[in-house]
Amino acid sequence: MANRIKQAISRAKYAAVGASIGAFVGGLVSRNAASTGAGLGALVGATVGEKRVSVDEFVEQARDRAGKKPTDES
Repeated sequence: MANRIKQAISRAKYAAVGASIGAFVGGLVSRNAASTGAGLGALVGATVGEKRVSVDEFVEQARDRAGKKPTDES
């Protein structure tokens, strides 16, 4: 359950940042492009947020596995 909450928060955070960046870039072009840019930025941000949590979990699992390996003592 905690994993799903963490993933949802990550998606929301990156979607908000992506929307603001997209709206800014689109706003440089026109008012209509600002809303389109915000929508596309939010979509990209949510995708990045989804993948980032997955990658962070994978790295954490890899570190745990690496820590459990027997070490060679010379």
